[in-house]
Amino acid sequence: MSDTLLTGEGLGSAGKDAGRPQGDSPRSTEDAAGRVPAPPDEVVVLDFGGQYSQLIARRVRECGVFSELLPHHAPLEEIKRRNPRGLILSGGPASVYSDRAPKLRPELLELGIPVLGICYGMQAMALELGGRVEGAAVGEFGRSTLTVQEHGRLLAGLPSEQPCWMSHRDTVFEPPAGAVALASSSESPVAAFEDTRRALYGIQFHPEVVHTPYGTEVLRRFLDDICGCDMAWSAASVAEEQIARIREQVGDGQVICGLSGGVDSSVAALLVHRAVGDQLTCVFVDHGLMRRNEGEQVVAAFRDNFHVPLVAVDAEERFLAKLAGIADPETKRKVIGAEFIRVFEEEAARLGNPKYLVQGTLYSDVIESGGGTGAATIKSHHNVGGLPEDLEFELVEPLRMLFKDEVRAVGAELGMSERLVWRQPFPGPGLAIRIVGGEVTRERLAILRDADYVLQDEIRAAGLYRELWQSFCVLPADLRSVGVQGDERSYGYVVVIRAVTSDDAMTADWARLPYDLLERVASRMINEIPQVNRVTLDITSKPPGTIEWEKGVGSGEWGVGSREVLTPTPSPLYPSPMAIVSWALWGLFVGVIARLLRPGHQSIGIGWTVALGVVGSLLGGFIARDILHIADGDNFDLGSFLIAVVTSFALLAIWEPFARRREKRDAPPPSTV
Repeated sequence: MSDTLLTGEGLGSAGKDAGRPQGDSPRSTEDAAGRVPAPPDEVVVLDFGGQYSQLIARRVRECGVFSELLPHHAPLEEIKRRNPRGLILSGGPASVYSDRAPKLRPELLELGIPVLGICYGMQAMALELGGRVEGAAVGEFGRSTLTVQEHGRLLAGLPSEQPCWMSHRDTVFEPPAGAVALASSSESPVAAFEDTRRALYGIQFHPEVVHTPYGTEVLRRFLDDICGCDMAWSAASVAEEQIARIREQVGDGQVICGLSGGVDSSVAALLVHRAVGDQLTCVFVDHGLMRRNEGEQVVAAFRDNFHVPLVAVDAEERFLAKLAGIADPETKRKVIGAEFIRVFEEEAARLGNPKYLVQGTLYSDVIESGGGTGAATIKSHHNVGGLPEDLEFELVEPLRMLFKDEVRAVGAELGMSERLVWRQPFPGPGLAIRIVGGEVTRERLAILRDADYVLQDEIRAAGLYRELWQSFCVLPADLRSVGVQGDERSYGYVVVIRAVTSDDAMTADWARLPYDLLERVASRMINEIPQVNRVTLDITSKPPGTIEWEKGVGSGEWGVGSREVLTPTPSPLYPSPMAIVSWALWGLFVGVIARLLRPGHQSIGIGWTVALGVVGSLLGGFIARDILHIADGDNFDLGSFLIAVVTSFALLAIWEPFARRREKRDAPPPSTV
């Protein structure tokens, strides 16, 4: 079962190297009148490795209580400093009896605040308090039925039988002393317990996933009735708080933001502009690879509507010149990224190299990076993909405590248009990676741009735009199709429609678009775009396919205001250990074959032959991976093997004369007898 079917929510962008300094809890600062608003009630979620840990924090926030996800080993002092109203222990994949299992510190149960353990968190709590936890003969994974014997405080008002989602093998057979068993399931004698005297609660099921229909009610009861939280927090309420924080951080300094037009960088830019006004300058680089009218829409929204100082750079000619003759998607991406960096560097220099850089880092990025550590001033080339080492920025990250859907809520609160707030993810290299298998040319961009416009226009007219994670067109560059148009034979381009539904882009399903909609789209494309005579539909899910046909950067924005922006994803700096082992084994094979096929190598010796074969194979692997780019850090295909063979034989040929010379030198003198 895919995670997206369970969560019902997106979990934000893909992972980056952000880190929140200790002490950067989202507490309100002084307002304009010097008053210090009361901090929002907070419930801390401790992550024990569960795949849905982020979602627990999301659900708590949806209930109106601010929540952060911290690692299970977060310092006790840090937890106390936050003064949370409650603590939630997440699930995790380990057995509580495993040597490598994350341990529950007993001090966490003695903070004097309510604690709720979920799945592994419940098992760890029960074990720590003396309950009986054992590995069950039969695991419980998927839908199950919860039977409530005692409703207690935690399950008060809920049905006596209700569906729930389980994912465990260890099972609580007896609750700790002083705790009351509340419910059971088919494979869990104790599926929920509570100790109201110590305010300790445990549930074996997952309340955060959509397959537990009463899960939100369980969380609400814990937050409201048990923890006594205010339940008044909302993402929109973050705006004024962040504006105050930005003013405090920036003072009278100058700020720069690379604007992509995506929701993350746009909301971040608007928050900073509300805070410091014209101290902010946005730089929008139009690389000519955007969709129809997109550049004009970004400029109109920020310069004309929000009156944000904006430098719009028309760099289409520069990018097209750099892309001339390039068909390889990885090379396209790297060329576009490098040129983007150069353009941004030039504009930053013209602006006097401002001290502060706005980035659209989201809370999911902070979680995935480990959070809690990192410097406030980070060299730009570590974070935005290669700006000069002597160009340093102090980061301004007003969205770092928000998830993606919360960013959209803030954007709506700031007055952003619905079209901008709900803009679908768009790859950083733009349409360049949707022209598949061929060179990016002005003609192909125009065809793809027109096709995409027709698709988006019809999808919006059908009211389906917000139901889709992404919808776009792909143009196979070197593919032509025979057709008949106007009683004449035609030979035109093929356009592929790609539309998917997803919650987090980790998995995706192809969208079941109505047939009449597809018919209108295809008819318009063929009639309005003379170069197109065939339209097809991609019905591949992810996995096995990917959403995009070629590799992009991130899943959404690309501007220096966002972490996806200029963070390319090349092969790792070093190949994996598995790759090195496989290369070395190939080298061993090459050395043996060389020994057998070329008698002249007898003078080298078997040890040297094999050693040179291994070295040659490793060298060939690096050539294939990092110079010719025909292998990644974990693969060693036939092409790489052939390069390794050539390299190994070359080394053997170079070494052979030296070996012969040494052989003659070490040979015994001829007998004079």
